[in-house]
Amino acid sequence: MPTKSKKTKSAGRFGAKHGKSVRTKLVKIESKQKIKQKCPFCERPGAKRLSKGIWECKKCNKKFASNTFYLD
Repeated sequence: MPTKSKKTKSAGRFGAKHGKSVRTKLVKIESKQKIKQKCPFCERPGAKRLSKGIWECKKCNKKFASNTFYLD
């Protein structure tokens, strides 16, 4: 009997019901949105996503609206 394979990263919470391609796309987006991005005002990595399109920089304390998932 084969061993149970480990579910991958943050998409493991969905199991097999959503399909592999959907789960890999989700992991790609979630891994980008959870890291600190480069702030467009102070140019330092400190901007963190608060909600859809709302970002806040911890370094310069600015709150701004931009892209939904990650800053370019």
